[in-house]
Amino acid sequence: RDVSQSFGFIWTAPRQLHIQSREKLEKYLETNRALYCSYFEDLDDRKISENEILFFNWESINRTDNVYIRDNEQEFNLSKVLERAKEEGREIILVIDEAHHHATSEISQGLIQMIGPKLTIEVSATPVLKDPDGMISVALEDVKKEGMIKKAVILNDDFENFIERGKIQTQKLGGGSEELIIAAAIIKRMELVKAFQKENSNVNPLVLIQLPDRKTSLEDRIRERVESILKTKYKISTEKGNNKLAIWLSGEHINKENVEKQDSEIEVLLFKQAIALGWDCPRAQILVLLRHWYSSIFSIQTVGRIMRMPEPDKGHYENEIMNYSYVYTNLENIEIQEDIARDYIIIYTSKKRKDYQQINLLSCHPQRHREKTRLAPFFIEMFLKRAKDYELARKIDIKARKIDLKLISDYKAEDVDSMTGARIIGNKIIKIGGFDLQKLFDFFVRQNLIPFYPEDRSIGKVKESIYKFFEKKIKMHYAEKWDEIVQIVLSDKNSQHFINVLDHVKEEYLNEIVKRESELIDVENWNVPDSQPFGREHAKESVKKSIMQPFFSDGRWKTEKAFIEYLEKSELVDWWFKNGDRDATYFAVPYDNGEKKPFYVDFIVKLKDGRIGLFDTKSGITQKVAGPKIEGLYRYIRKENKKGKKLLGGIVINTDRNYRGRWIYYDRSRKYLKENDFSNWKDLEL
Repeated sequence: RDVSQSFGFIWTAPRQLHIQSREKLEKYLETNRALYCSYFEDLDDRKISENEILFFNWESINRTDNVYIRDNEQEFNLSKVLERAKEEGREIILVIDEAHHHATSEISQGLIQMIGPKLTIEVSATPVLKDPDGMISVALEDVKKEGMIKKAVILNDDFENFIERGKIQTQKLGGGSEELIIAAAIIKRMELVKAFQKENSNVNPLVLIQLPDRKTSLEDRIRERVESILKTKYKISTEKGNNKLAIWLSGEHINKENVEKQDSEIEVLLFKQAIALGWDCPRAQILVLLRHWYSSIFSIQTVGRIMRMPEPDKGHYENEIMNYSYVYTNLENIEIQEDIARDYIIIYTSKKRKDYQQINLLSCHPQRHREKTRLAPFFIEMFLKRAKDYELARKIDIKARKIDLKLISDYKAEDVDSMTGARIIGNKIIKIGGFDLQKLFDFFVRQNLIPFYPEDRSIGKVKESIYKFFEKKIKMHYAEKWDEIVQIVLSDKNSQHFINVLDHVKEEYLNEIVKRESELIDVENWNVPDSQPFGREHAKESVKKSIMQPFFSDGRWKTEKAFIEYLEKSELVDWWFKNGDRDATYFAVPYDNGEKKPFYVDFIVKLKDGRIGLFDTKSGITQKVAGPKIEGLYRYIRKENKKGKKLLGGIVINTDRNYRGRWIYYDRSRKYLKENDFSNWKDLEL
């Protein structure tokens, strides 16, 4: 709805986090300039203007001797800035980032009262709130689904963890040497490097080694030992010509300048506590904690530095190893704090047996919803079709070169000089080339992408659409005529025509996405995943025929446990796999319940005669609940067997409520399924 009230904003954060916040927000807002980001020294007329965000460091502003707090002759302090804004009828909205650090202190509360905000928004991963007027929680699962953070953090991968008296221990690692955990971390880094290279990504995964705070000379010796191991065993050091090691300690910063770049040559960073807050390095994926670390309690703050995905625009990768972060530690008696870390930190990992042979099943998974905000490749064909219908080739003037003045004004209204040599002088033709023309073209595309997120791949899709139009219809190839093409597009005679076509295509694209949301994506050759992560609610079960070893279960479903016992006793079973119920990692067949959905069957069973069983265990079923899934599985098996597969399966139950009876299964169409009548079910003879 329209809001007539005038608002200004104050955004505060501890340490230097406000600088990072401003940079990120400016980048996000650069397409529309709906809001303006400023520091104190940027304020015009010593006031917060409408839709302006004032960023400052909360801790420094808390000090009464701060230059922006104390009275001065220029009357340029926070209280006067606020006074001028309120004189113009402007309300203030206050954002306190990392609020758990400072928002509740007595001094902070006094400062909040002085600001007198209409609304205070406290942001925190670990909130401490007293009687809030409202609270918006973003579920961890939702952030994971968006592909912004890793699926989980795996603790001591490739080592066996176990729980003793409620605390996590690790065989071989607990109390073990620094050399062992550093070796594990470096090996994992090399696995990740290969995975990113295969993905054609320039991300160079980073290992963080957190040194204990210095209390005695012991901590100095630990650091010396760590540096020695890295240098002698892995050729990683701070030496000139190597530069693979960075150090970030109090008063000692070595090779730290470029460590946050995705393709930085830095492979390992040594640090203590100072790095913890607001550090912006999403390529950090492995954390090493030494046994003299200050705490054996893991919380979400402990692993927060390695949670983010390095390329959130891409979301999660096909290779699962890239979707997790890794912690290696020789700490003993590890506890996981009762916050969201409890469900996020993985302590058990099950690996696929080495004797596994590929089964190559056709699977499916839901369409990712990222296409709602990001452009898919089919946008290009839609653009070309709409351009043809619009008669774009006929309507544009390919001789036009005069850049639209409004576009340049919008690009940088406050600072036109940001484009080298560019000036707006009356109605004079402006000639811009090279890098400045590229920036202006990118701006034009971003400006016309809304409501889609202006990430690089979406911008690329729009530009590619325009290039293909010129290649096909105007016979101008962008590799040879790029400057001319862009000038034609941005010219005051033509830009609106391209905007018109883009607007139509965006509308059609959104309609197409709504249709495709209910569609499923096929996975042509699905196979059992290489590994499965499990949390502390799972326990190891002694089973021999599970293709994943060791096998972990949460013990929630008696039917599944009883069926596993049956499979373990069977002479005909080669192996079985307990399936999961999410994304492309696990096996699913399509079914229709008003819209297409994936049906993740409970078990995939490989028989010694080569047949593969697809079974879903039920303790009690109804036609209404299970019918569509039964039909989906029935049709899938029939269809795939016609292609030469050897599949069997269906819904499986036991004839006795205590699982002492026969196992029977239903493998027919749903139309023959009758309530409480099992006469047309088959005995499962495995």
